Amino acid sequence: MDLRILEIAAHTENNKVVENYTHKSKHKNPLCGDEMEISLIVKEDVIKDMGYQCKSCVYCQASVSLLSRKIKEKKVDDIKKFIKVGEQLFEDAKVSIEKHWKDFKEILDKKNLSRKECLLLPLRTIAKALKI
Repeated sequence: MDLRILEIAAHTENNKVVENYTHKSKHKNPLCGDEMEISLIVKEDVIKDMGYQCKSCVYCQASVSLLSRKIKEKKVDDIKKFIKVGEQLFEDAKVSIEKHWKDFKEILDKKNLSRKECLLLPLRTIAKALKI
């Protein structure tokens, strides 16, 4: 296991319940049973806060931790674009990605292809919450 995954997963400041959320979703990885619940506060099409709870592996925890730090103060349209690109990062390292999201290139990569579903679970849960 990549030590960087553990380092990213260690940031748990957004592992919390968000009160008065405007969007919420729960999603389960059918392959391994990882569970993810995400709650968001969206105002004027901008993510103001995000909280998550998960019963999952460290790969999923790293992905949601990074997402929770990068998503705040971003427009919903920017998040939609990133989610589409995120799926492609496993296939093509040359995919163009906005500078703000470049940290994801480190984990959404061919070297972690066997953990693709774990790493994408948070993105898919956000997509479900935002009805993308």
